[in-house]
Amino acid sequence: MSSIRPILEERILVVDDDDFIREIISSILTHAGHPCHAVSSGEEAIRALQSDENYALLLSDLAMEGMDGFGVLDRVRRLQPQMPVVMVTAVHDISIALEAIRRGAYDYLLKPFEREQLIATVHRALENRRLKLENLSYQNKLEVQVSARTELLQRAMAELERAMKELERSYDITLEALGDALDLKDAETEGHSKRVTAFTMTIARAMELPQDRVRVIARGAFLHDVGKMAIPDAILRKPGRLTPEEQMVMRDHASYGYQMLRKIPFLHEAANIVYTHQERYDGTGYPRGLKGEQIPLGARIFAVADTFDAITSDRPYRAAQSISAARREIKKHAGLQFDPNVVETFMSISEDLWQELREKIDGQNSTKKK
Repeated sequence: MSSIRPILEERILVVDDDDFIREIISSILTHAGHPCHAVSSGEEAIRALQSDENYALLLSDLAMEGMDGFGVLDRVRRLQPQMPVVMVTAVHDISIALEAIRRGAYDYLLKPFEREQLIATVHRALENRRLKLENLSYQNKLEVQVSARTELLQRAMAELERAMKELERSYDITLEALGDALDLKDAETEGHSKRVTAFTMTIARAMELPQDRVRVIARGAFLHDVGKMAIPDAILRKPGRLTPEEQMVMRDHASYGYQMLRKIPFLHEAANIVYTHQERYDGTGYPRGLKGEQIPLGARIFAVADTFDAITSDRPYRAAQSISAARREIKKHAGLQFDPNVVETFMSISEDLWQELREKIDGQNSTKKK
């Protein structure tokens, strides 16, 4: 039985110039608990959105006379940027689907589709909208409450929100599939990935890197362990110490992750960070034994953030250590495991800020799990 519950009382606007398809979609969604309003053209859809009626989601056909689905999508992005749009098309061309995602569509459906597929897509889109609105509300409250001392924290969290939304808009289907698969293999991945991404972005911003560079580094940090999907469960989930042979297999996850991501244009730069995130500044890391500035700056920043999270998190074999202990350990390995310049920036950020940032992220994770 599906674990997705119908999201009631969220009105859906359906636009399709095919009477049969329009009626089928409306009937399926209405019986699933979603009130619908159906129109037969892009122009009618825009007029409906400009009326006093409130809509939570738009389902639009792509090929229509007059204003086509792309035209509707472009207008909706200007009129109601928070509204998710699902495109429906009979054209089985991946370039069309990717163009829809690039222009701001949440998802797309290929005709003919199954009833369960339609309902599941609508549920995901509505839940996505709900989370966006909650995040927006949280951000507005945060801006009112924080003081000047926590400005860096606020900027890091806001940038994390924007980076995650950009990932979602551009390659939502790909990233969601990768993330879901990894979560099934490693229960700790989601919380760790979000924390280490925020820590990485905080250091990168403190180094005054350009905003677009920070976003690229954030993507690499978020996906750093994606290659673990290719590691056998017997090794990945082994409770005891790995054998030397198993350690060699585990080390392959950096290369596997790079191979998974490098052919996706949107993630090409992030793939290099995934490939090098286990390299060490002194050249003793893997998989290629890169040294110093041969290692991408994003990976050098990530190495500090990753170690910081590892030390301050509970592990099966030890309890979490303090932020002070983590700072001492990282400073001790400057010039060996870590880039000294990155360590210097990391040490310049106060312990209070690191503590508040971690608590905020852990609090968000706990809220979403309830």
